[in-house]
Amino acid sequence: MATTSVPNTSTLEEDIHADVCIVGAGIAGITTAYLLSKQVKSVVVLDDGAIGGGQTQRTTAHLSNAIDDRYVEIERLHGSEGAKLAAASHTAAIDRIESIVADEQIACDFVRLDGYLFVPFGESPDLLDREHAAAHRAGLSGVERLQHAPLMPFETGPCLRFPRQAQFDPLKYLTAVAEALQRAGGRIFTDTHAETIQGGTPARIKTSSGRTVTADAVVVATNSPVNDLVAMHTKQAAYMTYALGAIVPRGSVATALHWDTLDPYHYVRIQPLAPEIGLAEPSGFEGHDVLIVGGEDHKTGQAEMRADPYARLESWARLRFPMIQEIRFRWSGQVLETIDGLAFIGRNPLDKPNVFIATGDSGMGMTHGTIAGILLTDLILGRENPWAKLYDPSRKTLHALSRFVTENLNVARQYGDWLTSGDVESAAQIQPGSGAVIRRGLTKVAVYRDEQGTLHERSAVCPHLGGIVHWNDAEKTWDCPCHGSRFDRLGGVVNGPANRDLSGADTGEGKNDSDAQHAVSTMGETSCCGTKNAGIP
Repeated sequence: MATTSVPNTSTLEEDIHADVCIVGAGIAGITTAYLLSKQVKSVVVLDDGAIGGGQTQRTTAHLSNAIDDRYVEIERLHGSEGAKLAAASHTAAIDRIESIVADEQIACDFVRLDGYLFVPFGESPDLLDREHAAAHRAGLSGVERLQHAPLMPFETGPCLRFPRQAQFDPLKYLTAVAEALQRAGGRIFTDTHAETIQGGTPARIKTSSGRTVTADAVVVATNSPVNDLVAMHTKQAAYMTYALGAIVPRGSVATALHWDTLDPYHYVRIQPLAPEIGLAEPSGFEGHDVLIVGGEDHKTGQAEMRADPYARLESWARLRFPMIQEIRFRWSGQVLETIDGLAFIGRNPLDKPNVFIATGDSGMGMTHGTIAGILLTDLILGRENPWAKLYDPSRKTLHALSRFVTENLNVARQYGDWLTSGDVESAAQIQPGSGAVIRRGLTKVAVYRDEQGTLHERSAVCPHLGGIVHWNDAEKTWDCPCHGSRFDRLGGVVNGPANRDLSGADTGEGKNDSDAQHAVSTMGETSCCGTKNAGIP
């Protein structure tokens, strides 16, 4: 976000028709549109933010076939053939990104490298032994067990090496792919909010400006599908994840991908500092790189009342990488974890047959998003694809039943917030730059006090399915603990599945403590696709 300039496109100002309409201009949406355009399909892409402006710009850009949920678990849930297909599809996704980079001559820092999986100090390496065997059964015969990861500044102990992984700059890549799509005749409309999405002959996508796109097929690629009320949201859960960019001496950390198996786990890679990518070496830091460290995940809206996640992440990083000289960047993202470890890509359940979705990135958004492009192109064109059943959004994974029950019981418990008192008794207790939920009669109000002391009120009720939002002090957002909808400090929607803002107060002019009730908002719709920044550092 700090180093790549994404070009603007126009908003939709007329009713139009296309073979396929794609809602969401992240990696899944743009890749699908690009591949369809190669098959001479007319394509329209809508996004109410910028190209790549949602979770794609927030990824730490590991391109890996070392699945986050581990092959031991994928094999248990999907069988040996399912594990083989999962390995093959993620490998094919990396290969496809590499081929697109070559075909379109994209300068996006794409590089092949190794990835290393290690267990925390003092824990048994038994998981590595089982994962090593499972990865081989899945067809990844190049995975090998080593005594330690090379060139790491701390002793990792035993690890697994996954060869031919990769990393890249996702915004540079996506910008170039979007430009190639437009050269092929594809049309991209940003700052265009898809208000309703209806399948049928034809499918109709109505925007908040009143314009309509009709299409033979529609793909909803909004990270969390904003066209579904319940169906998909019972099968996946939203998690917040955090990242730091630290200045380190060049060569002090190996150019590789690194992952541990802690819960919550951590992931590490190096990004070169270079003036041509907007990361000029600061004075006194010549010969340095950015160490990107991510992790400290927690369920959205359910952060534990303990230290700031950035502080925990920095503590973990500084202990293991003592050469860190400065923390230069901090940012967050949202990950949708499915109950069985793999994305949902295909026809939308309980919908018309020409409505398709891509969701459930499970911590592997760049490869899952590319898999979506390949698979959805085949499905829309009526071609056979060996991955279709594995990623089918309607699939029922019997061995994931216990996790399904656990996740949905967790959601049910969150509705108990309707019966509790507020975070504070009155707005007078809210400090500048902070927010809290206050009970007011039978309902609850989300109250934010800005740095000037002005109060801003919204309903605390999530417009998706009525959960009570929680204040996220690290990100200055209102987060719903039920299905992961997120809203900025003034109530504008940031992440689905909610497709509109928190209702209620705030004139935009502000209120003091004596008149902080029942103002009318002038804020418009902001993000169907999770594309607007939420005041995140």
